[in-house]
Amino acid sequence: MAHGDEGATPRRRGWFGSIHAWAATAAAVVALAISLYNLAELQQEPTIEVKLPHLMRIGPAGKGTLIYFQPTVSTRHKSQEVEVIGDVRLRLKPTGSISSSQSPQFYWQSNGVPTFDFESDEIRIEWSGDPAPFLVSQDKPQQPMFQFQDDSWVLQPGRYEGFIQLSRSGDRKPLTEDFCLIVSKRATAEMRGGGDRGIYFFRNDLPKFTSSSKYSNCYVRETD
Repeated sequence: MAHGDEGATPRRRGWFGSIHAWAATAAAVVALAISLYNLAELQQEPTIEVKLPHLMRIGPAGKGTLIYFQPTVSTRHKSQEVEVIGDVRLRLKPTGSISSSQSPQFYWQSNGVPTFDFESDEIRIEWSGDPAPFLVSQDKPQQPMFQFQDDSWVLQPGRYEGFIQLSRSGDRKPLTEDFCLIVSKRATAEMRGGGDRGIYFFRNDLPKFTSSSKYSNCYVRETD
């Protein structure tokens, strides 16, 4: 009986040793696979996304018009590469009853930052930077407030189809997000009657408009 037990012990040890060696090899293979996957992920080009804000700020600027627009530019994937956004453009095209009107030629004038003025109880936008390329990575999403300006064009009532476009480094395809803007006669009169550099809010998430397909994806004056 004792001899039988003594003979079984080496066999059990050999069996456990084989299992241990197999488990260690399997763990090493899994670790290698994970490392290779992570390396492949890091070497991929970053997948950049642009999310439009719910708020668009529009106001007069001398004889022209300015628009403040603050999208979120980010990537959800790990990557050793960073994306360089070299230029940003905003376009508006009159449609429908005003389709024959001249389209504005907005240019990226600068970047701004909103500040609250306690004396006037108003939000003011201060200069924060020149129009310049900026970097986007997973740990550094960007939310710049772009100031776009046309020096000689004034809004008129009607519907506009628009887009914001961000150019990327190399030969990568630009990032483009579409939207629409609806300007009422009331909003136009309000802006023309206000002082120079007054800022007026247009939103695309107002409950009284989102239920109508007419206003889908459109920015509308808050007071309409």
